[in-house]
Amino acid sequence: MPASVIVGLQWGDEGKGKTTDFLAEQVAMVVRYQGGDNAGHTIVIGNDTFKLHLVPSGVLYGHITPVIGPGVVVNPATLLREFDDLTARGIDVSRVRVSHAASLILPYHIALDRAREAALAGAKVGTTGRGIGPAYEDRAARTGLRVEDLVDPESAAARLARALPEKRALLEALGADDAAAVDADALASQIAAWGERLRPHIADTTELVQRALASGEHLLFEGAQGTLLDLSHGSYPYVTSSNPIAGGAATGGGIAPMQIDEVMGVMKAYATRVGSGPFVTELTDAIGERIATTGHEVGTTTGRRRRVGWNDALPLRYAVQLNGVSSIMLNKLDVLSGIPEILLCVAYEIDGRRVERWPSTAAELQRATPIYERFPGWNEPIHEVRALADLPENARRYVTALEEIAGAPIVLLSVGPERTQTIERAWRPIRRAAKRS
Repeated sequence: MPASVIVGLQWGDEGKGKTTDFLAEQVAMVVRYQGGDNAGHTIVIGNDTFKLHLVPSGVLYGHITPVIGPGVVVNPATLLREFDDLTARGIDVSRVRVSHAASLILPYHIALDRAREAALAGAKVGTTGRGIGPAYEDRAARTGLRVEDLVDPESAAARLARALPEKRALLEALGADDAAAVDADALASQIAAWGERLRPHIADTTELVQRALASGEHLLFEGAQGTLLDLSHGSYPYVTSSNPIAGGAATGGGIAPMQIDEVMGVMKAYATRVGSGPFVTELTDAIGERIATTGHEVGTTTGRRRRVGWNDALPLRYAVQLNGVSSIMLNKLDVLSGIPEILLCVAYEIDGRRVERWPSTAAELQRATPIYERFPGWNEPIHEVRALADLPENARRYVTALEEIAGAPIVLLSVGPERTQTIERAWRPIRRAAKRS
């Protein structure tokens, strides 16, 4: 009954797609447990690149059952486009199962998201404009539609009748002119069409998950975004609208906390962030530009340039503790090749005080100045390295420093975007193994 959770330790874009894909060969099911099509998971296999937004990263393995769990908000149009794209590339999507309890993103959610962000002007949160937040709002208010409503026209019509007057009023108040987004007849017709195509995929995924665990199958639970964007634990208000942390796998994936055997955290060899919010180690110089260019730091979903900075021990330790991380995958180590000196933030100075714990408020983070430890870089390219011992000495020193700061073993290292460009030190459900020994 092993269950492993894949969680981002930074602000998202850590390489969770590659991580999940790399590990999925060993499991029977990959479960996406939160977020929506604001996620962008990129997988590179040889000359083929796959960019996924809703479909779990394990879909590229024919033996996998990819599951979209009840904690996800689903835009049916996006999901069906992904199905069509994958099918055109020879990937069987008939295996994908979507929770009947997942919430729907409808056109008025997208219209509201964009109208609100526009109204914020200089105080923008930096949302993707995909309707994620408004859909989660409706879930919490118990006014949203769910995937099950796609195949129940009467229920869908009743829910729309209750929701649309409020949505029209909100859009009007925000000055948004989008009549199509709140057209009851058009929405009902669209929902029916979506339901016709998605009907074979809709299932009670909690039952599927529990049955698989009971039969002894190994499952991966795939998070979107990252710990520092968590609604409850991130740098609020510059956060997402769900809980990407490992605890979210229980509520959004349909498992009990005690059924989780391992939490694998995913991080880059440097830090990135998309959108607004404090970023203490942000680089705006030539080194930052070099890292961004070499690392192709452009958002998979938004196309926006990612902000780049040095790694930071304070949020890293926070994320490891909060998630109960038992192992780490370190991505994009190769991007740092050729940089003469690599910096690692080990503390902040805030109002004249040295701070070694990640501050709890965005206001404190805005006032923080990084205190760095410096490491000599390496010039050797490492794309072809497949063993830790073959890395340059300075690269190994940097990896060891990250490992010591995190307090969890780095068991996988990525030295390029392809599936094969991975150094595998060890991977197993660590806690489960400990119980047996």
